[in-house]
Amino acid sequence: MNEVTISKTEGGLKMTHPYILSIDQSTQGTKAMLLDEYGSFLLRRDVPHRQIISDSGWVGHDASEIAANIFRAVRLALQDAGVDPAQVAAVAVTNQRESVAVWDRRTGEPVCESIVWQCNRATELCRRLMSPETERMVREKTGLQLSPFFSAPKVAWILENVPGARERAERGELCLGTMDTWTIWQLTGGAVHRTDASNASRTQLFNIRTMQWDEELCRLYGIPMSMLPEVCDSDALYGETDLGGLLPHRVPIHAAIGDSHGVMFSHGCTELGDAMCGYGTGSCMLMNTGERVITSRSGMNATVAWRVGGRTLYALEGVANSSGSVVTWLKENAHLVASPAETAALARSANPADHTYMVPAFTGIGAPYWREEATAAFLGMTRLTGQAELVRAALESIAYQIADLVRAAQSDSGTQLREFRVAGGPTNNDYLMQFQSDLLGCPVVIAGHEELSGIGAGYIAGIAMGLYDYETLLRGQENHTFRPQMSDEERAARLSGWDRAVQAVLRY
Repeated sequence: MNEVTISKTEGGLKMTHPYILSIDQSTQGTKAMLLDEYGSFLLRRDVPHRQIISDSGWVGHDASEIAANIFRAVRLALQDAGVDPAQVAAVAVTNQRESVAVWDRRTGEPVCESIVWQCNRATELCRRLMSPETERMVREKTGLQLSPFFSAPKVAWILENVPGARERAERGELCLGTMDTWTIWQLTGGAVHRTDASNASRTQLFNIRTMQWDEELCRLYGIPMSMLPEVCDSDALYGETDLGGLLPHRVPIHAAIGDSHGVMFSHGCTELGDAMCGYGTGSCMLMNTGERVITSRSGMNATVAWRVGGRTLYALEGVANSSGSVVTWLKENAHLVASPAETAALARSANPADHTYMVPAFTGIGAPYWREEATAAFLGMTRLTGQAELVRAALESIAYQIADLVRAAQSDSGTQLREFRVAGGPTNNDYLMQFQSDLLGCPVVIAGHEELSGIGAGYIAGIAMGLYDYETLLRGQENHTFRPQMSDEERAARLSGWDRAVQAVLRY
């Protein structure tokens, strides 16, 4: 094995077999995973956190619970991997992006629950702000739709509705941050208040053209600029941590990146026109647009993909609000399956003459339609429709939503997909992946590992530390490819039926 020297502020630390610890702050829980000196994934340990869902359908998390879970997950990962904590060389962080917390700068105590990206509680606030001029300004500066989906309206809601929050914020007593920022704050004992460019670009307070927080946007939402974290490159040094005493020395936090952006990086989507989707609770589709910001005409968003090595890459992006959560609904709410593993076989057994569609607008419809008030529906049911047909419609709805995003991105960029790279738990479903390839009419390339967000952050940290070579990492990946089998005529007919179903839901 090679011996690697890691330079640290305390002096030189020579490590044999150094490890990168990657923390993925996801919607469902905190994940801690380890990568070895070659960038190979060793293991992951999860600690779930509560999903706080109100009678109004608002979605929140207990940020204090998440803070405690960071160290629980890390401890489990180190113990179960049998890794000597002294061999941890660096920490990386990735996260659910638009979810946001507000906390006291001195005590670190959250002022309320964190508001999750899925939550629409700021809908009315956005309606008050809505005007053609405001929409144009927000879109031009941020690349984003004016929507309660993003962090700024959520923070504005907190300042309006939590007693005393606005006054405390104006006195400079409160901080805000997406969950990468909250995690870094915890790892450094409150010493560091930073985020990366990819996460900043999801807040609707960051000008992606100037790469700075924007005073006009902050005024629009009534958010004091003193609350904002410092924005750094994705591969910057974010501070140092001993992981709450779990390590015998402090190590650098050398990467932070949004979860979907981390997937994009680890899947090698580095060239203009490369596109990927990270399937999770919701799904995020990103298409690389190089060093150019493309203002969408098709309901997509522009975003910073990452800033690594001092170079900023941009992407067109769209999010499907409900993906893996559709399968969860089938199991836990509709009781149509006992486990997600049943869905593929049931879908294959469905009557081919049944043409039922499901539009899974459980939390509204995001890109490219942007209708947060929309609700879910099955359409086109007949006497042929039973359990298998409903399950098939639900499963296929995930692929249809992604096809919508791809069609919009292709229209905006003028680029046709050569292939579509995917990752995440739902990619284990062979029926879904074949159907996705059929709808897109191009190969779907599945990563050999579903943990690409955490792996991507770990790659960035390892490269920054001089442990990894990016091209070598990509060559070592094992991928699986699905190729389209559907005729052009059938594809057109299927997509036409889906378009009609969506329009029916939007008219409801």
